[in-house]
Amino acid sequence: MIANLTEEQRLLQESLERFRQLDYTFEKRRAHLAKLGAQDDPAWAMLAEMGWLAATLPEEHGGLGGSNADLALLMEQFGRALLVSAFVPSVVLGGTILRRAGTAAQRAAHLPAIAEGREKLALAYLESTGQHAPGVVTTRAARDGGDFVIDGAKTAVLYGNCADHLLITARTSGGDADAAGISLFLVPAGTPGLSADTYRTHDDGWAANLALTSVRVPASALVGAEGSALPTIEVALDAGAAALCAEAVGAMWTLHDLTLDYLKVRKQFGATLGSFQALQHRMVDIYMRCQLAQSATMAAVAALDSSDARMRGRAVSAAKALVGRTARQVGEDAVQLHGGIAMTDEYAAGHYFKRLAMIRLTFGDEEFHLDRYRSLEESPR
Repeated sequence: MIANLTEEQRLLQESLERFRQLDYTFEKRRAHLAKLGAQDDPAWAMLAEMGWLAATLPEEHGGLGGSNADLALLMEQFGRALLVSAFVPSVVLGGTILRRAGTAAQRAAHLPAIAEGREKLALAYLESTGQHAPGVVTTRAARDGGDFVIDGAKTAVLYGNCADHLLITARTSGGDADAAGISLFLVPAGTPGLSADTYRTHDDGWAANLALTSVRVPASALVGAEGSALPTIEVALDAGAAALCAEAVGAMWTLHDLTLDYLKVRKQFGATLGSFQALQHRMVDIYMRCQLAQSATMAAVAALDSSDARMRGRAVSAAKALVGRTARQVGEDAVQLHGGIAMTDEYAAGHYFKRLAMIRLTFGDEEFHLDRYRSLEESPR
């Protein structure tokens, strides 16, 4: 994905390619899925051992201080491997939030643990009434002495079932859709009053719906200033969306390669499918869509470093909308060109298609991001 790799990035890419070709083949992935959701998830241990959990975390807290370009490189290879893990919720979302808004004590306690693979985080921000919007929060947190008491519910918390701590949004003031008044709390998973309904997602991952009934946390659980969490959450979600775009690019390129190889060997009417000009044209379409998605993703990744929230948001939303549409087109074309074999459980193509379908919906679908892009375009600077 990156045009000119540094020596460090080249070595990182080589280690990632070895991982997916030797340690996380499609067959081995199927075996890993049997343990997914437990604290001893074997893929997570491998990510920690290779230093990839630490790659983009700050050096002063046990990380390697990598760039957003390094994150894109990681995510593209994870997409090619069809990796199922809590990397994005823990490292990208959780790591971004703690770096930007966490207290010194919170960063010291949790960032090294994430880097070493000893702890997982999950962001609980979605509610059934808010669609994809992080600013619609009906969950409430009220002060009670030196504590906060939280009541409400969250939906579709990615890997909330295996998180050691949950980053939970709750409103401490204002109306349900007000931008101001949203606070963020770091809550241990076993806190009394917090319950989770866990389920498997379409792409073999995990998610959970949370119920919070008089969940009491100390004031030290507050992440950032009270009532001012929304900008931090938006930065984290932009990083997560850009990371998923990079993952989708990796998955699309792999679908391209799988389909091309299949057309070269599958015969019909005495000739390989790849010799038919109409199918050659469709493969060119897939190739061009992958290239377009890759370019938009790199623009979004580059924008993550911008201090201009409007520019960052527009670049990320443009990429997420485009990648979502392209992912659907590439996935459908790849399945159609394969025929029925693509949807069998033993063949990889259908699994890539399912993962691309989930990426389209995660952190906002095409409609959400087109609307967001439009609103950021029209809003005053």
